[in-house]
Amino acid sequence: MAPPRRTASAAAVLLALMGLLLLVLSPTEAAAGAAAEGGDLRMKISDGGYSYNSTLSHILVEYASAVYTSDLTSLLTWTCPRCQGHTMGFEMIEIIVDVERCLQAFVGVAPDPRSVIIAFRGTQEHSASNWIEDLFWKQLDVTYPGMPNAMVHHGFYSAYYNTTLRHEILKSVQWAWKTYGKLPINVVGHSMGGALASFCALDLSVKYGSHEVQLITFGQPRVGNPAFAAYFNDQVPRTTRVTHENDIVPHLPPYFPYLGEWTYHHFAREVWLHETVVGNVVTKNETVCDCSGEDSTCSRSVYGTSVTDHLEYYGVSLHADSRGTCQFVIGSSNSAYSDIVQVDGTIILSRYPQEQHSVESI
Repeated sequence: MAPPRRTASAAAVLLALMGLLLLVLSPTEAAAGAAAEGGDLRMKISDGGYSYNSTLSHILVEYASAVYTSDLTSLLTWTCPRCQGHTMGFEMIEIIVDVERCLQAFVGVAPDPRSVIIAFRGTQEHSASNWIEDLFWKQLDVTYPGMPNAMVHHGFYSAYYNTTLRHEILKSVQWAWKTYGKLPINVVGHSMGGALASFCALDLSVKYGSHEVQLITFGQPRVGNPAFAAYFNDQVPRTTRVTHENDIVPHLPPYFPYLGEWTYHHFAREVWLHETVVGNVVTKNETVCDCSGEDSTCSRSVYGTSVTDHLEYYGVSLHADSRGTCQFVIGSSNSAYSDIVQVDGTIILSRYPQEQHSVESI
């Protein structure tokens, strides 16, 4: 796919100034201000009867954790410490590692739920604090192909569409369908990996149909504007965006209802994990939010200030083995897999011979 047209944002300075203003407001005050100016941006969408599956989310978060494994040999053979629990019996097909950008993804087949799993890791090139600081200032600067009013951030878009990840993932899905039958697809990711997973799910839904694809992300940032969110909701209705307590990343890049189509906007549907305390009783809640994507009674009702809440979901750790670095280890014995090759700075560990498989009509 050709690189999209970059679009200058005349609202960039206004965005920054309003960000500083809204940071001093409490969540309640910010919501009240929005209501005074006409309220949150609302989108007419339908979830098509799709509902949150807590059990499935508890399973898929383990894949979102496993993709952070830097020992690629143990990941290939599914013997890593994170490759246990609900994911036992998973059959790896391919691991793709973009070393320069510190991106990692894998494709395989799960026994329960019987499906193709595509998992994305977020970036670890910088510390979490530095990445979050940079995320606050990200601007809408790309028009999404085929949607003139839909805008996204170039970095998130390019990390999926303009790297080796997309090409290899589509090849692996086709190989999995030829080998195992046309299984449904579950796409998962955490943090920036959630952003990449979102573009992948949209890509696959447009290509193969929304009934084939389900997306669950954990602590993902916003990736596009309201027009993009509406388009995404229509194309990928089987979506769950899980947020946790005061996790800072789902609050970024900031949402400003005053800016209309120039603001970032989450797509639906959010599930907010949070605790309530009454006396000595602590209750763990999994609140299913409305279809707006920006439900002011869910994670937007609290300050998004916690990095700790970002690194754990459902009690599962979601961060790299070595924080702040991009290190990968490959052992000397990988006889169970056909190929270990390098393509444009990307390491590909594949179950099928690369030269014997091509993508049909990417």
